[in-house]
Amino acid sequence: MNLQARPLGISGCFVARLPVFQDARGGFQKLFHAPAFEDLVPELSLQEAYLTTSQKNVLRGMHFQLPPHDHAKVVVCLTGAVTDVILDLRSGDGFGAVESVALAPDGDNCVILPKGVAHGFCAHADNSGLLYLVETVHAPEHDAGIAWDGFGFEWPVRDPILSGRDLGHPSLAEFVAPASWHNP
Repeated sequence: MNLQARPLGISGCFVARLPVFQDARGGFQKLFHAPAFEDLVPELSLQEAYLTTSQKNVLRGMHFQLPPHDHAKVVVCLTGAVTDVILDLRSGDGFGAVESVALAPDGDNCVILPKGVAHGFCAHADNSGLLYLVETVHAPEHDAGIAWDGFGFEWPVRDPILSGRDLGHPSLAEFVAPASWHNP
C-alpha cells in the first residue's frame, strides 16, 4: 500500500488519501495496512473499530480517552463529507493547538492521530460515515471530552445537532493534561 500522508500542524497528526483502485466492476480500497502506517504511528496495535453515521449539521466531539486507555487512532471518511477537527491536549508548546481538514471519500479521506489529542467533526452531508480504528478497547470510565465551543474554534455550522453528552464537556481552560501526555 502506497500511503501518501502529509503532516498536519499538530505534531504526530497526518492527513492522507487512501488510494482507490477502479475498474469496470467498481472500486477496491485498502483501509488499513500496518506496514504503511508504521512510520507514522510506531507500534500501532489496533484493538477496535467503530462506525459512525451522521446527518448534515451533526457535530460530534471533542472526544478522547484518558490513560491508561488513551489511544492513537486512524479515522477514515467512507461516505458524505465532514470538517474534521483535532485539538492538541498534550502539555508543552503545542497545548491547545487546533487543526481542521476536509474529509470526503473522493479526496483526503483519512486522519492519523496520536494519543493526547481530542477529535471531533461536523457533517456536511446526510449519511456521512466515519470509520475509527483505535488502539484500545473503549473504556467508558476513561471517556472524556472538551466542549465543542470551549476552545475557540469557529465551526462551519451555526446551530449544530449535538448529543447531551457533548453538551456537558468542560472547556479547554478547565482541562489538565495527564502527566503522561506531553508534546514531543
